[in-house]
Amino acid sequence: MTETPLIGGATLAPVDARLAGARIGVVTFPGTLDDRDAIRAVRVSGATAVELWHADSGLGGVDAVIIPGGFSYGDYLRAGAISRFAPLMSTIIKAATGAASSNPLPVLGICNGFQILTEAHLLPGSMIKNDHLKFLCRDQVLRVENNTTAWTNAYSAGQDITVPLKNQDGQYIADEKTLDALEAEGRVAFRYVGGNPNGSRRDIAGISNAAGNVVGLMPHPEHAVEAGYGPGHTGTDGLGFFTSVLNTLLGGN
Repeated sequence: MTETPLIGGATLAPVDARLAGARIGVVTFPGTLDDRDAIRAVRVSGATAVELWHADSGLGGVDAVIIPGGFSYGDYLRAGAISRFAPLMSTIIKAATGAASSNPLPVLGICNGFQILTEAHLLPGSMIKNDHLKFLCRDQVLRVENNTTAWTNAYSAGQDITVPLKNQDGQYIADEKTLDALEAEGRVAFRYVGGNPNGSRRDIAGISNAAGNVVGLMPHPEHAVEAGYGPGHTGTDGLGFFTSVLNTLLGGN
C-alpha cells in the first residue's frame, strides 16, 4: 500500500527500534471506513500493522487489536449489532477477557469500534443517535480522565487533547447504577470539553473495562497522529493512544 507523504516534506520522529516487533491488528468489516487510517497510525507509532478480516477465526499472533470506525453492515439494526457476531469477534472477546490467555489482549474501539465493543459486552452501556439527530463532524477537545489504561498511559491525567469527531450514533447511554460504577472505579477514560456534542451521559467520550486493557471512545485519534494533518496545536494529539499500547507491550505500564 502506497503511503501518503507528509505535508511540506516533514519527516516522522525516530521511533524506538524495540517497537518494530510489536504487531497491532486492525479489523475490517463490510462498511469499515477508517481501517487504513488506523493502520497508518500504527505504523507512525513504530509498530507493525496487521490487517485482520472480520470473517477470520484467528488473530495471527497480534499483540493488540484496534476496531476502527465506519458503518459496519450499514449500521443496520443498531450500530455494531451485526458485527458483534463476526467470527473474529468471538476470538477477540475470549482474548480480551483473558479466557484464552493469562495476559488479556489490549483492544481499542474507535467510533463504530466503540459501538461494537458495547454490543459485544466488552464495555458497558450503549450508543444511540446524537440527541440533535444529525451527523456531526468537527474537531473535539477531550479531557484525559484516566491515564492508567493500556491505551492512555502516554498522557497525563487531566490533559486536554484535540482530535476529530464524526458520528451519527454517538450518544453514550447507561443506567445510573452503571454510570455511578464507572465514575467510582475510574473507568471514564475521556470526557468532552467545551460542550457535549451528542448528548452523552455525564459528557462521557470514552470508557474502559475494569482491567484497563479494553478502551472505547467516539472521537478519532487515528486522524491526529501527524503534524500538518491533525487538529490542535501540534496535530499529533491522537498519537498517544498508539504509543500507550506500545508502552504496555514493552512493560512500561
